[in-house]
Amino acid sequence: MYHVKLLNKISKAGLADLEDGFVICDDNPDAIIVRSADMLGYAFEPSLLAIARAGAGYNNIPVDRCTEAGICVFNTPGANANAVRELAVCALLLASRRIVEGVNWCGTLAGDPDAAAKVEKGKSQFAGPEIAGKTLGILGLGKIGVLVANATVDLGMEVYGYDPYLSVDSAWGLARRVKRAKSYEEIYKNCDYISIHVPLNPETKHMINAETIAQMKPGVRVLNLARGGLVNNADMKAALASGQVARYVTDFPDEEVIGVENIITLPHLGASTPESEENCAVMASQQIAAYLRDGTIRNSVNLPTFEAPIAGVARIAIIHKNTPNMLGQITSAVAGDGVNIAHLFNRARGEYAYTVIDTDTKVTEACVAHLKTIAGVIRVRVI
Repeated sequence: MYHVKLLNKISKAGLADLEDGFVICDDNPDAIIVRSADMLGYAFEPSLLAIARAGAGYNNIPVDRCTEAGICVFNTPGANANAVRELAVCALLLASRRIVEGVNWCGTLAGDPDAAAKVEKGKSQFAGPEIAGKTLGILGLGKIGVLVANATVDLGMEVYGYDPYLSVDSAWGLARRVKRAKSYEEIYKNCDYISIHVPLNPETKHMINAETIAQMKPGVRVLNLARGGLVNNADMKAALASGQVARYVTDFPDEEVIGVENIITLPHLGASTPESEENCAVMASQQIAAYLRDGTIRNSVNLPTFEAPIAGVARIAIIHKNTPNMLGQITSAVAGDGVNIAHLFNRARGEYAYTVIDTDTKVTEACVAHLKTIAGVIRVRVI
């Protein structure tokens, strides 16, 4: 029986994969499922093997510390993609048509017997351009970026997309009418609207700043439904004040941008749909179940992908440093303790690696103890 701890409210429908052989608990968990709870200072239980983030971002999880402790960290990319796509289409319209201002103004006319006449007289102040026929640049062509690109092509926009790490699957998913830009700079130069869909990391932090904004078309409208740290707020406010940027829509408001003219702040609504929450919970649960049951790794943010059915009496799963002669030491330790290797799999990801050994014989406690003494071995698990 495996124990799973929930740090946030998780969709019950999404936990169906954890009904057989799993129990939801608070103490000594084998795995944790988390949404927004801050785990940066979390004290890991010795039993903890995996953490699944029910969502795409994982900056609330101390990934480096997890890796050093032999804890596999998962996220759920694409599970909330449709929800974000729909919000991106909404954000495009909000950025163009001054809808928010119009709604707020109508609210001031409540109870006014002349409201209808005033609406007809005052509506012109909220006019804005249509998006059809305009150019949209998509920064990042992952699952969300591809969906946004395809949806806006169907709305009559001329769409450019760029992703330096474009996957084969994403390329196949793009509509033919989406134009592949050769650089971010090409998008900045040509597009009336720019929608950001890249992960936040040291390479992308503040990628939208004074320098990149200066490369954009005057009056550009920028949408950020990805991560707040991608945009330098001070530089964006300066660009709005000068007119270089006409409107900025962000799903990540803070004290710097709330209440600023021509910034539309949304309360982090990207994945706030019951369908998205259920999809994320399902994906997180499936990844946890597969990892605990047979060592399968799908969508890990810190360890390599691995998937193969168990083909033997037992399976040894080893997380270790990716150093020379590590594999030789592991196989020598296993063979030296009289355990016969039927199949061996080894995958590396940067400084760390994952070795899985299926055996024809029972794995002895002595074998496990021997493996743990190897310098660089972080965790040994027998399944």
